[in-house]
Amino acid sequence: MIGFGLGVLRLAPADFWAMTPRELAAVIGHLAPVHRPAPLRRDEFAALLNRYPDRERTTDGR
Repeated sequence: MIGFGLGVLRLAPADFWAMTPRELAAVIGHLAPVHRPAPLRRDEFAALLNRYPDRERTTDGR
């Protein structure tokens, strides 16, 4: 992290040490965003609920 802060970000040592881990993580995330999958669509979520129900269904569908 020190190498990244001083070398890539070109921060002064005092500025690097004044940063919180959260601030440093925000800068890193901005420069190299992490690929996150898209959230489930409603129909995809419903299919998962049908495939893996939390409880057994009764004969009347509840």
